[in-house]
Amino acid sequence: MSLLSRLVSKSRRYNDISVSIQEHIDERIDELMEEGMSREEAERMARRDFGNVTLIQERSREVWQWQKLESLLVDMKHVCRRLGRSPGFAITVVLTLAIGIGANTAVFSVLNSVLIRPLPYPDPQQLVSLHLNAPGAPGLAEFRDELRLSASMYLTFAAHNRAFQSVGVWLPGTASITGIAQPEQVNTALITDGVLQTLNVPADAGQWLTAKDQHPRGAQRVMLSYGYWQRRFGGDPSVVGRTISVDSQPREIAGIMPRGFKVVNYDFDLMVPLAFDPVKQPLAGFAYRGIARLRPGVAIAQADADVARLLNVWMDSWTNGPGSDPHFYLTWKITPALLSLKEQMVGSVGNLLWVVMATIGVVMLIACTNVANLMLVRADARQQELAVRSALGAGRWRIARELLMESVTLGILGGAVGVGAAYAGLRLLTAIGPENLPRLSEISLDARSIAFTLILSLISGLLFGSVPALRYAPSRKSVPLLGAMRTASVSRERQRGRNLLVVAQVAMALVLLISAVLMIRTFNAMRNVDPGFSDPVSLQVMRISIPETLVRDPQEVTRVQNNILDKLAAIPGVASSGFAASVPMSGAEPAWNEISIEGKNYAGEEPPLRLFNYVSPGYFHTAGTRIVAGRDFAWTDIYGLRPVGILSESLARELWGSPNAAIGKRFREFPSMPWYEVVGVVQDVRENGVDQISPATVYWPSMMRDLYGPGSFDARRTVYFAMRSNRAGTQALINEMQQAVSSVNSNLPAASISTMQDIYSQSMARTSFTLVMLAIAGTMALALGILGIYGVISYAVSQRTREIGIRMALGAKKSELVWMFVRSALVLTGIGTVVGLGAAAGLMRLMRTLLFGVSPLDPVTFLAVPVVLAVAAMLASYLPARRTAAVDPVEALRAE
Repeated sequence: MSLLSRLVSKSRRYNDISVSIQEHIDERIDELMEEGMSREEAERMARRDFGNVTLIQERSREVWQWQKLESLLVDMKHVCRRLGRSPGFAITVVLTLAIGIGANTAVFSVLNSVLIRPLPYPDPQQLVSLHLNAPGAPGLAEFRDELRLSASMYLTFAAHNRAFQSVGVWLPGTASITGIAQPEQVNTALITDGVLQTLNVPADAGQWLTAKDQHPRGAQRVMLSYGYWQRRFGGDPSVVGRTISVDSQPREIAGIMPRGFKVVNYDFDLMVPLAFDPVKQPLAGFAYRGIARLRPGVAIAQADADVARLLNVWMDSWTNGPGSDPHFYLTWKITPALLSLKEQMVGSVGNLLWVVMATIGVVMLIACTNVANLMLVRADARQQELAVRSALGAGRWRIARELLMESVTLGILGGAVGVGAAYAGLRLLTAIGPENLPRLSEISLDARSIAFTLILSLISGLLFGSVPALRYAPSRKSVPLLGAMRTASVSRERQRGRNLLVVAQVAMALVLLISAVLMIRTFNAMRNVDPGFSDPVSLQVMRISIPETLVRDPQEVTRVQNNILDKLAAIPGVASSGFAASVPMSGAEPAWNEISIEGKNYAGEEPPLRLFNYVSPGYFHTAGTRIVAGRDFAWTDIYGLRPVGILSESLARELWGSPNAAIGKRFREFPSMPWYEVVGVVQDVRENGVDQISPATVYWPSMMRDLYGPGSFDARRTVYFAMRSNRAGTQALINEMQQAVSSVNSNLPAASISTMQDIYSQSMARTSFTLVMLAIAGTMALALGILGIYGVISYAVSQRTREIGIRMALGAKKSELVWMFVRSALVLTGIGTVVGLGAAAGLMRLMRTLLFGVSPLDPVTFLAVPVVLAVAAMLASYLPARRTAAVDPVEALRAE
């Protein structure tokens, strides 16, 4: 018989037992009456012969009972009845737990989506990122934490590796789409053969790009992302095979990738083949991001060894041109350090998420200690009841089980409400979370998150329920003592448990508050750093790309850019304008190489690598980047192709001692180039964020001669235009900017339109996110800690009414009684502060990587936070302590 059937038929079976017993007794009564007994005497004799009816009924029922289950159901009924009689207590506990559990579930969902959940590719454990280190390349670490692959490296790895099933490289980029409504600039993923094979996600419609698409003169095809297909073509499946204009070049749509597909963590619109020409590839050109799929049974260490072997093959097979030494890169000490693709995607954000998870976990512990205090108070009020139940035969385990069941029930109810809070919290986290947070679009509440909530609810219930269960589940020997304590004032032993919980709350709250204050000081320190530009709120930027298929002549590209500047300058409210190949903190792919100084003999020593940027006249003035010495570029420098350059202040000081000394000195990138004269020195710019060092930077003119050899020209085709205007960020200005660009060339779309403040804020997004999360945790911890102190002092006042009455009768002043309770709270706070400071001193060292401009043991923070906590504790204890003034000693003694 099923459990449901047995439970449903239980009442009928119990009634049958009662009826059968009564029929047996009635038969015996009839027999005795036939023997001559009276009715009353026969009934008495029959019941005496039968025995204890109730006991027999219970034993008979046990045949059909699951005693433990039914006992639990009875306990649950009692728990629900008691909670129903104390709705205020139940709601307080449930809401307290819901906040803690909901916050933990929300953060765990982020942690689960980013760090735990497998990547959305088949067999993701086989995917690796081709990460290379170059510790011997001086200066590289100033602007990049790895050496990326060159095209020749990829071709070598793809042809000669023994460790990979497939290997490919890719690069984020942009392209202009024309001929479909308004011109539009979209994000592209430039890929080689092997990228799609490595990720191994089939097309949703059509087919993959193939090896034939990678031929420079092969089929000109592209693939669409699912989002772009829906947004631009309305999900029309017939677009496969249609031709669109990409950078003024017709390309056929080969296929559409499925919803949610990304190239690693890059959300693209179009996938375009790179189509390398092997004949023209040099050794250099380290710009590509490599991924590979390991062969079955191959470990990352074995793949590292295989790549190390291939580096020698690469140097033996390619060159940087006539007269170059292909084995020059031996001095860079290039070594493979392959990472799992998941590890590469997550990067340092894993540490950030674990810190946030830990802080929210501490909040949960504080909430549990608060609830444990409430449970102790509740159990204390039931002390006489528990003593009576023990005296009547209830075992210690039975009473402890009922107390634990009440706490677990509250925990589960708190978890159920917490799921709703977690859903709202996730929406908040995804809203305030940094846009560059890996896998941000995958964050959701899933089965693992719900299981985490259930487990956390059960553990929380057992945790805060075990305190009263262990303390108030009495043994038989303690029954008289418990009963005798009914009218006594609260003892020190009974108060000690609550005091210890308050000390723990204060210590944990102190740790979180110190963490939050350190992050606030970090944020302020970062805000006080000069980023190398001024007033970002009034600095409007946009990106424009001029493909070679639209404008082939580099000189014409510069003229188009100059014309756009003139149009932008004519917009009302625009004070100045300029453009550069990249703006600070934009994440644009940097150019870099070494430079040689005229007159210096390097004697086999390679000069350090330097960051390059290409700027127009007026850019520094527009950006608010100070010219420390010399002058800015002029348009006569650009169109006259004069060999002039500008250096950052740190680079000028490194090479010649001071900015003024650098003016007139000469340098160059390649021996085939003419010497370039330093005509200006500008302040250092924090290109990669205010928490990163300012790299030594060379600023070249936006158009140059002889960059790669005599007779050649080069102009930056993708540049960021900057405009200084008090209308920055307004839609009206953006519309006028787009009209200005269209008036020069109607096929040029404007992209990445934002203010510099937006870019600046985004570069600080992770710090801001950490600050907000720690501030929320610290505020919750402080509030819960204050509530804990308030509750303990309030309870102490209520339990010591008799003592207060005696003290007042003996002449104690009301102010002395108030101070007695405030002093008690300050003592608890002091003990918790000492414990918390010790814990914070150790834990803050783990946060060192998240801090900037402030020591993990910052004395100001470690002194200010305890003072604030002490003041809060004093206020929290003073309010209930004031009630002693209302105690009438006569009434207090009479009540006792």
